[in-house]
Amino acid sequence: MQLPAISVVCWSAALVTGAVLAQPNSATTVPPLSIEDFLKPAAFAEPTLSRNGKYFAVTIPVNGRRNLAVVDMDTRKGAALTNFRDLDVLNVTWVGNDYILYTLGQFNSPTGPGQFDGGGLFMTSRDGKETRKLSATVRELRGQRQYVYRAYDIYRTLPNSEDEIIATGNQRDADSTDLYRLNIKTGRATLLTQNRPEYSGRWLVDRKYVPRVVTSWVRDTQTFIVWYRKDENSQWEELSRYDRSKGPTFIPLTFEADNQTMQVAYNGGRDTMAIYRYDPNTKKMGELVAEHPRFDMGADASGSSAPGVVRDWKSDNIVGYRVRGDRPEVVWTDESYARLQRMIDGALPGTINSFSRTPDGKQLVVQAFSDTSPGKWFLLDEEKKTLEELFDSRPWIKPGQMVEQRPFRLKTRDGLEIPGYYFLPRGHKPGERLPTVLHIHGGPAARADTFGTGYGVREAQLLASRGYAVVLPNFRITPGFGGKVYYSGYGTIGRQMVDDHEDAAKWAVEQGFADSERICISGASYGGYATLMALARFPKTFRCGITGLMVSDWSLLVTSTSGDTAHSKAAVASVNLMLGAKSPSDYSREVSPVNLAEQIKQPVFVYAGADDIRTPIEQTNAMVSALRRAGNPPKKVIVKAEEGHGFGKPENNVELYKEMIEFLDTYIGPNSKR
Repeated sequence: MQLPAISVVCWSAALVTGAVLAQPNSATTVPPLSIEDFLKPAAFAEPTLSRNGKYFAVTIPVNGRRNLAVVDMDTRKGAALTNFRDLDVLNVTWVGNDYILYTLGQFNSPTGPGQFDGGGLFMTSRDGKETRKLSATVRELRGQRQYVYRAYDIYRTLPNSEDEIIATGNQRDADSTDLYRLNIKTGRATLLTQNRPEYSGRWLVDRKYVPRVVTSWVRDTQTFIVWYRKDENSQWEELSRYDRSKGPTFIPLTFEADNQTMQVAYNGGRDTMAIYRYDPNTKKMGELVAEHPRFDMGADASGSSAPGVVRDWKSDNIVGYRVRGDRPEVVWTDESYARLQRMIDGALPGTINSFSRTPDGKQLVVQAFSDTSPGKWFLLDEEKKTLEELFDSRPWIKPGQMVEQRPFRLKTRDGLEIPGYYFLPRGHKPGERLPTVLHIHGGPAARADTFGTGYGVREAQLLASRGYAVVLPNFRITPGFGGKVYYSGYGTIGRQMVDDHEDAAKWAVEQGFADSERICISGASYGGYATLMALARFPKTFRCGITGLMVSDWSLLVTSTSGDTAHSKAAVASVNLMLGAKSPSDYSREVSPVNLAEQIKQPVFVYAGADDIRTPIEQTNAMVSALRRAGNPPKKVIVKAEEGHGFGKPENNVELYKEMIEFLDTYIGPNSKR
């Protein structure tokens, strides 16, 4: 059956701040982007439609930060509603047609959008006249010398409510999360989970919004227990328990239409997490409904959420399954959704296209992006067969200014196969050896870089435009790639995990594009730590290192009250396990680079945020002092006031990358001394 053609039209949403959609330049040759344009905040991000389809909430750059704005679909005009200077607006959610919820955080974080000193929960009306702070940020509470963070967060909206949501919160117990029915206008909350196991966290409600499943933590361990009850009056009974450092992992995802059968993510007897039907009353695993041979679905082996079940917004019925593979993939089980996907892909070839139906059911919001084309959003009218362009995230980026994001498989020296990405400059010829940067992601137990997005992806695109090859390798303990990769990371920080980084550098040389004499290692957070460890352990492999937001001393990290780790027993227990130690007193000196400064002879570039609470500035100061005592002071140290775990201010990022490129040009660039 031949699908009808879709005509594409455009409009510009001019906001009161002056942001305007622009049309791409059709020139055949385009110069590389300036650093300023490359790092400029997106003109539009996170567009979200109100329930009646009349208003878009969207984030726009104000004061160099992502701030909230609303666009009226009838007039195509909009206005900014927030004016934050030190944090970004994240997690924008409509409640009905008149109210918007959001949180705050650091968008530019090495482990993905983070809330290390942000968080909170805030409400504003779409006209900006009503506002309410439902929860304070971590930064505000720490400023009041409060180190127990009590907060609400969005669990889900309610289809028939204009002013209430179901929220998670730890209001009555700092170590457990409850569910509340929260009125966002008044702040009044009704507890929905009066009786629950202690140390409860992840909740699952049924089709009638009754809390029926909860996962609790066994204190001071990595063991979690999944509990179930038949209805709101029944007692909780144990379904399963798992150790997230060993597996197998069992994560309930959703109830099916009968309100009894569940779909769960599970990796028992297999490597990757797959989606199964499950009968909680008989505790029997049913049929396999969705799987991928290399990537986790529904949840990863650590228990964190991953793309999986796709539900229709209105009916809540399951219509398909997603997976975050090398590129995002979706399989529709509902033919009407599959037909729409084919229609949209035909109209927008060459991009990855996702869509969601507007709450009134009449139109669809379509997002289109690729590795070389930042996101655009469209409105599809099925009846008129028109696709109207709404927002262009970065209209100043022209075709040819970004390069292909290429997937690869790293085979480590002990036989693991780990997906990663690499980037080559435009015009690279086979066999041409290039100066190469190996960028290590933060976490370490985080999948920080995916197709088209991530802290490392941004750095890779910028450096590739300046003539560098860039490799973004994942490594053991990175979740999302199955149990073998994830579980094998525990107890290997500073040891086999660093071997993986050298293996990635050797892979790049073997592929013929990396110059073995001109490889620099870079990273932030765990990546900053990994940079220092790799310089100390593999001086012949890495010519120089760029280390940001670093961990230099694990013992200090888990004992110092300057950061947030020491205040969390769960965080300390997790660090112990990753380091293969029972307690901080057992930490090996050889896994903290502050003790290895005399082994680091290569040029080092350092950057940090003065107000970072995830890896406090004392970590950076200790390492800089150690390098100076060892006779190899850093070539450059950039510390920015009022910055946390990642730089948020555009001017600070511009300075950082200008200095970073100058450092690379000096030590591994075409004219560097070898």
